[in-house]
Amino acid sequence: MKNDLLNQKCVPCEGGTEPMDEGEVKTHLSYLKTSWEVEDGKQIEKKFEFKDFKEAMEFVNKVADIAENEGHHPDIKISYNKVKIELSTHAIKGLSPNDFIVARKIELLTTD
Repeated sequence: MKNDLLNQKCVPCEGGTEPMDEGEVKTHLSYLKTSWEVEDGKQIEKKFEFKDFKEAMEFVNKVADIAENEGHHPDIKISYNKVKIELSTHAIKGLSPNDFIVARKIELLTTD
């Protein structure tokens, strides 16, 4: 099932593939369980807030495990108890299904 992102695995993207168009992005956003912002049509991002720095870092380490397992790595910005996750497929300078697969798996860390 296309919208079951949890059962999908990221596939390597070497470039030469077109980034998702606006319609594809909207469709894939609907597969996510929480709201993610689309930035310039080229990345999705979400801010998370935690009790303290230690809790934020525990979350970041879990995100790192997901990224390593998927071979698709977000940009992560940390400011004490706040974490911002930015996902984009750099090889194609835009969004691919990989970004949404990783986003959905990150959501599991704080929801469901």
